[in-house]
Amino acid sequence: MVRAAVLPAVGAPLEITEIELPEPGPGQVRVRLAAAGVCHSDLSLSDGTMRVPVPAVLGHEGAGTVVSVGEEVTHVAPGDDVVLNWAPSCGSCHACSLGEVWLCANALTGAGAVYARRSSDGTDLYPGLNVAAFAEETVVAAGCVLPAPAGIPLTDAALLGCAVLTGYGAVHHSARVQPGESVAVFGAGGVGLAALQAARVAGASTIVAVDVSPAKESLAREAGATEYLVASENTAREIRALTGKQGVDVAVECVGRAVTIRTAWESTRRGGRTTVVGIGGKDQQVTFNALELFHWGRTLSGCVYGNSDPSRDLPILADHIRAGRLDLSTLVTERIALEGIPAAFDNMVAGKGGRALVVF
Repeated sequence: MVRAAVLPAVGAPLEITEIELPEPGPGQVRVRLAAAGVCHSDLSLSDGTMRVPVPAVLGHEGAGTVVSVGEEVTHVAPGDDVVLNWAPSCGSCHACSLGEVWLCANALTGAGAVYARRSSDGTDLYPGLNVAAFAEETVVAAGCVLPAPAGIPLTDAALLGCAVLTGYGAVHHSARVQPGESVAVFGAGGVGLAALQAARVAGASTIVAVDVSPAKESLAREAGATEYLVASENTAREIRALTGKQGVDVAVECVGRAVTIRTAWESTRRGGRTTVVGIGGKDQQVTFNALELFHWGRTLSGCVYGNSDPSRDLPILADHIRAGRLDLSTLVTERIALEGIPAAFDNMVAGKGGRALVVF
């Protein structure tokens, strides 16, 4: 039996309880978690913004050590350190055939299958976004584990499973920031802080961080921001004032709210690019009129998982980390136990801190 944070129903409080995991079957891997990041997507799953079968063990950003493997698993073995990949690509759907593995039609198939049971009453449990990282151990499909990069502590490597891949990918793969370009990042949580670091790595000139909390300025500047703005109705005007009245070349929106998406778009120059990383609800309607779309010539695009291919990008990120260009420790503002996850959710709602990290 292992301890886990179980979401009993959408909108219900998490319950810290014991669960029973089966031994890994063919094509499965059992992993003992070292750490798991608390991501805003977990909050979105718990409150119903995103749908998930329940009861479920959430948590999709983590790293740990392989305990055992089932038949047919050859790329990892017991004792190996691994990073969890919550969106494994199938390699055969239309998106995968185009090389767009981040859009794989079958990536979340495993989330709909029972993977464990609650010890107290035998209730079936689902694995959140495939990997159920809010637990001391988990059993996942082989495609959900990737070898952890050498020389990087597992507690840091956990962040590679979502925040860093997403933030880095949004800047490098989706927005394709070029040296000398100006960038604005909206939202200085875990993903936003990773995006700020990625913009610095890309050689951006002016890097503007925008957040509702004045307290996050030091975090943002440490991550690479050259300017910091507290979000207001004048944000777009303030960004244009910082960029010769033109607007930034690129805006990266990491919040998922209609007003923030609209402001990010308005903050870019004529012909600028806005990448939307934040996950918003269906009620968040963003409107544009036909004339302004024509006149401004801006590009607005969605971004899933940073448009990343984890197997391709993890080695690149590892090189940046080992060279000191990316510092994962600066993303983490608190280290907690499983019992601390509800408070971490509350902090996200209140706009406090960067990434909370569950350390086992």
